[in-house]
Amino acid sequence: MKRDPAIRTILLPKDTNGHGTIFGGVILSYIDLAGAVAARTLGPHKFVTVGMDKIAFPEPVYVGDVISFYAEVARVGNTSVTVRVRVEAQRFEDPSVTVKVTEATVTYVAVDVGGRPIPIKGGLPKTVAFGRKKS
Repeated sequence: MKRDPAIRTILLPKDTNGHGTIFGGVILSYIDLAGAVAARTLGPHKFVTVGMDKIAFPEPVYVGDVISFYAEVARVGNTSVTVRVRVEAQRFEDPSVTVKVTEATVTYVAVDVGGRPIPIKGGLPKTVAFGRKKS
């Protein structure tokens, strides 16, 4: 059984680049949000993004595709959390076709109201890995 996505959306013409496909920066923004949704499972901390690994887009995203962002907490440190995000596109023309668009590892740090790192209370939540139950 497939895990529910952290975010699911349909991207619109306003999200396109000069080539008529979805602008990568729009997808990066959603990756950041999906990762934050997963980080939030650790508690009501204010998380800030401190890094995102190399991103490649092996498949384009087109207007009308349904985009799903699957997020999983991969590691919890003292003040930071690392989240893996996988992005899939269900094609508008043929909804039976779903392709992997990209994946990323995003690192967040829990901060106080002054922006200083604070310890994350809690631990690694029970999750599933991109639609498959962990063993």
